Amino acid sequence: MHSTDDEIREKYLERAIRELNQMSREILDCPYCPRGKLMPVLGSGHPQADVMMLKHSPMSAEIEEGVAFYGLSGNALMISFKRLGIDPLAVYGTLCTKCPVAEPDLAPQECVARLVEEIAIVQPKIVVVMGEPSLRILNGLHVPLSREIEQREGEIQAFTPTIDALYVPDIDDSLDEEGAKQRFWRAFRMLGTWYEDLPPY
Repeated sequence: MHSTDDEIREKYLERAIRELNQMSREILDCPYCPRGKLMPVLGSGHPQADVMMLKHSPMSAEIEEGVAFYGLSGNALMISFKRLGIDPLAVYGTLCTKCPVAEPDLAPQECVARLVEEIAIVQPKIVVVMGEPSLRILNGLHVPLSREIEQREGEIQAFTPTIDALYVPDIDDSLDEEGAKQRFWRAFRMLGTWYEDLPPY
C-alpha cells in the first residue's frame, strides 16, 4: 500500500525531531565547550520550519533559559511575524555560537560547525541571517552547494539550490534606538513578501 503525502510528511517530521534531539544531546555533552556550568543555548521552533532565524550569540535571557531567541528579541520577532502574516509555527531560531562564552568568536570551531548539521536537519526554505558576525560565520562554514551571501540588507539571495537567504541587521542591536529599529524593519519586512509568494503545500 502506498503512503499518503501526509504520512510521508509525518515520517520526515519524526526523523527531524529525532535528529534534533540527538544533536541537542551531543551539544550538551560537547567536550570542547569552555562554558563551565552554564548550559548551551539550543535552537527552538518547528523542526521542519520554512524560516530559520540565525543570529550570532546569546543574550543573558537566552543564557538563563538555554533557548535561542528567548526574551526581548523573541518578543520583537513575534510582533513582526504577526504584522507580516507569518505563522510563528513555521519558524525555527538558532545561534551560530551555542556556547555562552564571554568572547563568542573564541567558541570552538567544532561547535560552530554544528550549524551545518542543523540546517540539513531542518531544511528551511529561507535563512534570515542577522548581523555581520552571523553572515561571516555562515559563509565560512561552506554549507554544501552554497554560494556566498552578500551583506545586502533586505534582499532575497540564493543560498543553496533549495534555500534562500535574507540578510538583516542584528536584532539585538536594533531594539534600543528608533533609527536602528526602522533599519531592521525595512530589511526584515521583505520576509513577508517572500512568505506570501511561498507556494502552498
